[in-house]
Amino acid sequence: MAYRAWEVALGAVVMAAAVVFVVFALRATGTVLSDAQGYPLHASFRSAEGVRPGTEVRLAGVKIGTVTELSLNPQDFRAQLTIAVNRGIELPSDSTIQVASEGILGGTFVEILPGGELENLQPGDTFQDTQSAVSLITLLLRAFTGSDSTEEPAP
Repeated sequence: MAYRAWEVALGAVVMAAAVVFVVFALRATGTVLSDAQGYPLHASFRSAEGVRPGTEVRLAGVKIGTVTELSLNPQDFRAQLTIAVNRGIELPSDSTIQVASEGILGGTFVEILPGGELENLQPGDTFQDTQSAVSLITLLLRAFTGSDSTEEPAP
């Protein structure tokens, strides 16, 4: 069976478009195909709302890594976060890690605030100072009602 030249060309265009979409999807979600991108650090949060694997890790507004794993610790019911920090970035051992938001409609990211210690975090170390995500609904309830409860008032 002989194929016409335009059928082959159309097939090539469709395949090229598929490759472009796959590359775009991988970059947009922050998916890491190789773990050679950085060294692991760990943190424990009361709430990691909005964080998922692939979420950006930033320092001074600059991306320095990504979240590689998020799980729940069944003993203390805290979110366990593992991040990969780009090689060459050395963080003081008293650095703070927090879940931050880009604004009301913006996305969530993980922010590192460097400390002042001379010792640096080593691969596999855990952040001692963490600040959890703040729920927008809780903030609005506190602002308008003076309460952080989501329950209906009793009649």
